[in-house]
Amino acid sequence: MDSLLIKGGVPLRGEVQISGSKNAVLPIMAATLLTSEPCVIRKVPNLSDVRFMAQILNWLGAEVRLDGTTLEVRAKKIRGAGDYDLIRKMRGSICIMGPLLGRLGKAMVSLPGGCVIGARPINLHLKGFQALGAKVVIDGGYIHASARRLSGAPMFLGGRAGSTVLGTANVMMAAALAEGITVIESSACEPEVVDLATFLNAMGAKIVGAGSPTITITGVKTLHGAQHEVIPDRIEAATYAIAAAATDGEVTLRGARTDHMHAIIDKLQDMGVRVTRQGPDLVVRRGGRLRPVDVTTLPYSGFPTDVQAQIMALMALAPGISIITERIFESRFMHVSELTRLGADIEIEGPSAIVKGGRHLSGAPVMASDLRASAALVIAGLAARGTTQVNRVYHIDRGYENIDGKLRQLGARIERVEES
Repeated sequence: MDSLLIKGGVPLRGEVQISGSKNAVLPIMAATLLTSEPCVIRKVPNLSDVRFMAQILNWLGAEVRLDGTTLEVRAKKIRGAGDYDLIRKMRGSICIMGPLLGRLGKAMVSLPGGCVIGARPINLHLKGFQALGAKVVIDGGYIHASARRLSGAPMFLGGRAGSTVLGTANVMMAAALAEGITVIESSACEPEVVDLATFLNAMGAKIVGAGSPTITITGVKTLHGAQHEVIPDRIEAATYAIAAAATDGEVTLRGARTDHMHAIIDKLQDMGVRVTRQGPDLVVRRGGRLRPVDVTTLPYSGFPTDVQAQIMALMALAPGISIITERIFESRFMHVSELTRLGADIEIEGPSAIVKGGRHLSGAPVMASDLRASAALVIAGLAARGTTQVNRVYHIDRGYENIDGKLRQLGARIERVEES
């Protein structure tokens, strides 16, 4: 098992290319199951989650070929059941259910796994399938869904923490081949949902309203092959932006989409970080003394929960009291205890973390609990005095392409080693 060994205190400087979005590419890969014709996806990031999804598609009968950042999939003949050992490893794998139900009229998928960051129920996915006319049963750790035919219907997919991104994607894919018109109210507005809708429309689907709280899908009889380029990863871009600020450096984010990052940029600027646009790129640099800030995670276009851990690491460096409130996942503070091992002063009160910033961080061995917590610990290690060893970095490989290599290009003293 690998770990990352970081010798901190070096300002990051230079350019980093932002990879394709992890959260966009997984549903897009699943959507290739909706047609028997070849699909080509470009700017595919080299991530363990992508490789897991490719294995799932292959298990289902699709021909999958990955050449660099280009993925070719042809799902000429597919089966309606997913492999338990593959699907349990990754929550994003649940998004194969909509395509299987839409194309075959049946799907059997194991309950998914993923990062342990609190309850992430799939009841809204199932509610949407049932609204389309599917019969859904959970038995023996598997979800069984079937329908003689899917029929378009109005539905409301709002939940306790707002709209559901994967649920919206899943239902949208199933509805693309349903008879009639489906209207999803309280649909997720994330850019990744828009990217999926763009791909589906390129396949011949009729979807309007993606990016708004109401998505309308007019079902079609068949979908055809298509080509698509995945959007840049706004979470990866945010992570490198925060790392630049934490180390008092200056980093150019090649290809970052400012229109996907308004809430993140706003909070960084509130903290005294300079973020400027140069053509298609973003330049991030510390503008001087960091300032404390309050952040609440919300569905898009609010501040993303996937950047909560990273900005907490930056808050630990800002003199004064910052407060971060988590409104999406109730157990997403597992990184707090590890940040305190590095010298951060953080207390949890209900859904909020109170960060008393301005203390120097000191390197120490820390344990990553999930994907974004891993990124936060790497950022803290880059800013800390001495050496930090981040263990269990298989989490970070799920969502960051070659993070240690990219950081070395920016001047970081970081290497991948085997855990001792």
